[in-house]
Amino acid sequence: MGKPIIALIYDFDNTLSTRDMQEFTFIPALGMSPSEFWTNCDKLAQENSMDHILAYMLLMAKKANEKGIDLSPESLRKMGKDVQFFDGVDTWFKRVNDYGESLGLEIRHYIISCGLKYMIEGCDIGKEFYNIFACDYLYDENGKVIWPSVAINYTSKTQFLYRINKGVEDMGEHKKLNMYMPQNERVVPFENMIYIGDGLTDVPSMKLTRSRGGYAIGVYKYPADATYLVKEDRVDFYVASDYTEGSEMDVAMKAILNRISAKIRFKELSESSYKSAIEKK
Repeated sequence: MGKPIIALIYDFDNTLSTRDMQEFTFIPALGMSPSEFWTNCDKLAQENSMDHILAYMLLMAKKANEKGIDLSPESLRKMGKDVQFFDGVDTWFKRVNDYGESLGLEIRHYIISCGLKYMIEGCDIGKEFYNIFACDYLYDENGKVIWPSVAINYTSKTQFLYRINKGVEDMGEHKKLNMYMPQNERVVPFENMIYIGDGLTDVPSMKLTRSRGGYAIGVYKYPADATYLVKEDRVDFYVASDYTEGSEMDVAMKAILNRISAKIRFKELSESSYKSAIEKK
């Protein structure tokens, strides 16, 4: 029997990265400011009653075509190299993995993001993730965008929690995802999940994770950024977006891992004593 698997599930923009990923390379290449691009995106969504995620994906494809900017997977990965992260993110994953190892746990890091999958894959920390669930395009034979293949919004993020829970991580597999699966066959119990996010787009996932026995951590650049996460009881911890050793985030994560480890150990001891008592009869 392998080690218990613990899933650390992150939003990306403004949770790990200091800004929305499009703002580092893509939007400047358009000759636009971030505020101008996102204002146009909001206008497009409102005028056409569109989902905001589909609106930004359409606007990206349209503006890229007008400016002759390549949005192929290779190009998006190169753009990802320019993404900048909060302090401590570069060493965070190894430190958490090592701490989990010391508790007898296997740590898996996941992304569930409304951003673009290939940008995340290409960024400096892209290789740290067991899987990346994010928006993507369908391309023609010449590598040109023809349609969104995956669009992840506020509420659809929760689908991927179930994919992690059941171990159904192939995006093309839906039948197994929606069929009943006994709890003892699920790869990552919800109580072994920790969701980390910065705001409104993460609320449904935070609520689901915590309602099923898992944990949620809210992060902020400035304390007033998303205090509703605390007021509405969406998170277990609300901490600064500082991932350095000894930071609030570091202490909070270790506290949760300690608790999960203790609960697992308690359950194992309880089941062992029960089995021993039965065998003695």
